[in-house]
Amino acid sequence: MKVTSIIIAVVFTLTSVLSGCRTAKPYRQCEGVVWATTFHITYSSNVVLDDSIRAIMREVDESLSAYNDASLVSRINRCDTDLTDSMFRRVFMESLRINEISGGRFDPTIAPLSKLWGFDTGEELKRQPAREQLDSVMRLVGIAGCSLTENAHIVKKDSLTTFNFSAIAKGYGCDLIGDMLSRNGVTDYMVEIGGEIVVRGKNSRGSDWRIMIDAPINNADSIVHDGMAVIEIDSCGVATSGNYRNYKILDGEVIGHTMSPFTGEPAKSNILSVTVLAPECITADAIATACMIMPLDSARIMVERLEGVSALFVTAKENGEWELVPTTGFPEIKH
Repeated sequence: MKVTSIIIAVVFTLTSVLSGCRTAKPYRQCEGVVWATTFHITYSSNVVLDDSIRAIMREVDESLSAYNDASLVSRINRCDTDLTDSMFRRVFMESLRINEISGGRFDPTIAPLSKLWGFDTGEELKRQPAREQLDSVMRLVGIAGCSLTENAHIVKKDSLTTFNFSAIAKGYGCDLIGDMLSRNGVTDYMVEIGGEIVVRGKNSRGSDWRIMIDAPINNADSIVHDGMAVIEIDSCGVATSGNYRNYKILDGEVIGHTMSPFTGEPAKSNILSVTVLAPECITADAIATACMIMPLDSARIMVERLEGVSALFVTAKENGEWELVPTTGFPEIKH
């Protein structure tokens, strides 16, 4: 073979290899139901990673689900064990951090209060719990009174203190799945579990991911969505909190599921909903819940002080309309 022919052959081979490297990877969908909610995951990869996605969901469920009697957190709640795993420790330590940042408002030990008010039980709320009942439960509440030992054992405020990490575990699960996708070379993905979201890179059109923010319309059906605004993002965690999908009606008054760890009663706030952006979804998830227990001004100050965190608050106006109140750094809102 002539030298010229060899050079041409080499150039052709290199061109083919480089062209193959630039070939777009297919965008795949993984959808289903987990933790009593839906999930939708889109990722660009030559390899199907659905089994790995579901494996992480099982691991999170086995560690952190308060609705799985065999999970680690359920066994800790029953005092069957006090030895934690890495997942429990991660959400516990982040919960402690957000508890301090929020002045005690974010607290995963309020589960007994939720049950007392008829949430998580499916029962109709016929009357407000007696003050004596609330006070009895309140002595068990307070994650700040709990700690981890050096050898990973949990020390609870009271033997009857229980943990429910539902307000942070979905965000953490999104982070874990995103980390797994990244480890497998996926640079473009969106992970959504029950409205908590992690995005990286670009969508199938090569654009930033478009995220719809729901209007805070009271509706017990989490499948029904009424889009209020759209934002475009490319690398962060997103969480939205509000009482408009989980509420009860008592004496004609709407009672939201977000409990105040100070009063033992449903928190009252002029915030209808809040969407929080943060570097990690575990943080966005917890901060969003904390905001729902705070007045708007206090919540804005808290968010503004956190590096890399921004938020969009939705409040009610006197004429029945909504007002959108973004913090510094929140993406452009598109209607």
